[in-house]
Amino acid sequence: MIIIFKKSASEEQIATFTEDLKSQGLGIHESVGENTHLIGLVGDVSKLDVDQLAANDFVEEVKRISEPYKAANRKFHPDDSTIEVKGVRIGGGNFAVMAGPCSVESEPQIIGVAEAVKTSGASLLRGGAFKPRTSPYSFQGLRGEGLELLCAARRATGLPIVTEIMNTEDLPLFEDVDMIQVGARNMQNFELLKALGTLDKPILLKRGLSATIEEWLMSAEYIMAGGNEKVILCERGIRTFEPSMRNTLDLSAVPMLKAKTHLPVVVDPSHAAGIAWMVEPLSMAAIAAGADGLMIEVHNDPKHALSDGAQSLTPAKFDAVMQKVKATAAFFGKTLN
Repeated sequence: MIIIFKKSASEEQIATFTEDLKSQGLGIHESVGENTHLIGLVGDVSKLDVDQLAANDFVEEVKRISEPYKAANRKFHPDDSTIEVKGVRIGGGNFAVMAGPCSVESEPQIIGVAEAVKTSGASLLRGGAFKPRTSPYSFQGLRGEGLELLCAARRATGLPIVTEIMNTEDLPLFEDVDMIQVGARNMQNFELLKALGTLDKPILLKRGLSATIEEWLMSAEYIMAGGNEKVILCERGIRTFEPSMRNTLDLSAVPMLKAKTHLPVVVDPSHAAGIAWMVEPLSMAAIAAGADGLMIEVHNDPKHALSDGAQSLTPAKFDAVMQKVKATAAFFGKTLN
C-alpha cells in the first residue's frame, strides 16, 4: 500500500501518522521527492481501511499495489536511486563502467589490467577471486589470495573493486571489498541474500540464467528487506534455445526494469554472448536501452586466460570500445564517472 501526502502536510502530522502505522506492525518505506512525499507500507495491510486513511486531511491519495516486491518497487520510490561505490555514482543519470578479468590470476596480471582500464576510463575494477564453474575440473579462482591481489590493484590505481561471493561462510573475507557481486547461480541463494541484507555495502545482483524479472526483483527484495537498499541489478543474458551464443542478452529487460523499479541497472555484454567481438555492439545497444552502466571483461592475454578468454577484450580493444561508450553515453544524457 502507498500513501501520498499533500504538499501542505506538516512534518508533525506525517510523523504522528507513520508512528501509528508502525505500532500496528507495519514496515514504513519513506520517499521524499521534489514534488512528492509518500510512504510505502510493508506487511499485512489487509486490515487497513483505505477510506479511513484517505479521510485524513493531509493525505492526497491511498493506493493498494499488487506486486509482491515493495522496497524495490518504483511506486514506493518514484525517483531513480543513485548508488555510490567509494565515490563512483551509478544511477540517476550517472553511468559507470566496471572492467577487468574474469579471474584474478597473478599480481602483474591484475595490476596491469587495472592500470589499463583506468586509463581508458573505467571507474571500477571487476575481477573474480572465487569462480563458480560448470566443470569441477575448471579453474576455481585464487580465493583469498585473489582478494588480496584485488586490494593490491586498488592501492595501485585507486579503482574500487567488485568481486563475486559464493556463500555466507566467506563473508568475513569480503569486509574490504567495495561492492559484492552475487552471480547468476546464486541469485536465489536466499540465505546469502539475507546475510547481504545486513551489510552497509553495495550489492551487484546478477540475473539468474532462467529467472523472470519478477523473480529477480524478489531477490533484490530479500536484500533490501534486511535493511540494505544499496542494490544494483545486472542483466547478463538468459538461457534460450539459440546455440550460436552462450546466452541471449535480454535488452528488453532494461526499459522494463526502469518502469518497475527505481534501482540502477547495468548490463554485462561479455557474459551475455560469450564472444569478444559482440561486446562493442551490445554495449552501444545497452546504453541506448537506458542502462546505467556496463560490466566488461578485459584480459591482457585472452588466448591464455584461465577462464572466459573468448569473451575478453584486450586492453587496446577495450580502449577503442570506451571511446564509443563515452560518446554514446553523452548522446543519451548520461554522465560518465
